[in-house]
Amino acid sequence: MKSAAGTAAARAEGRPSGDRRVRRTRAALRRALVELVLEKGFHALTVEEIAERADVGRATFYAHYRDKEALLVGVVQDLAEDRERLLPAVEQANARGFTGLPVLYIFQHAQQERPVYRVILRGEGDGRALREFSEIICAQAEKVFRTRAEQLGATPRVPPDVVARAWTGELIGLLTWWVENDTGYTAEEITAHMRDLSVYGRVWATGLTPADAPGAMDLAP
Repeated sequence: MKSAAGTAAARAEGRPSGDRRVRRTRAALRRALVELVLEKGFHALTVEEIAERADVGRATFYAHYRDKEALLVGVVQDLAEDRERLLPAVEQANARGFTGLPVLYIFQHAQQERPVYRVILRGEGDGRALREFSEIICAQAEKVFRTRAEQLGATPRVPPDVVARAWTGELIGLLTWWVENDTGYTAEEITAHMRDLSVYGRVWATGLTPADAPGAMDLAP
């Protein structure tokens, strides 16, 4: 057991504390997982390979994670805990109307952490990481939609949970395409397109009028 004097000495010498060592070890394991999944796929991986790539022992791996599936979920939770980078402008968006700013931060974050997003969005493992990531986004979106309607005294025409699910699916699909391909769109450009699509709708986006929309004649009285 480390003495108080030893702990103080370590702190004075600038050595990492126990908590910092834990964070560094987990970061190394998560980084190793992402690298190996992109190289050979999740199902082909073993805990031994992950530990070796992270330069830690097998016992150290199990001291932090139950199995490789738990490690994969940990990658998502790591993103979720990084709220300031994942969705830092939700409150501002509530107050200022639809700015697209939260979406821009997601795309910028994905640009910075592209390998991690690729692993998550591909549904590696049993898809749990993707489901968890989708739930995080959906919960935030529903909160924004509900709060905005309440602030403006508006009555939603479609239930906010349905709107949030539809919006999240659209975002996930666009984000997956964007991180997996050289689309030629910057984070700012793709955000602007999604904002316009959300505000004006698909009919407007395709250059049509409501009367030109597919199925419009079927809805005519």
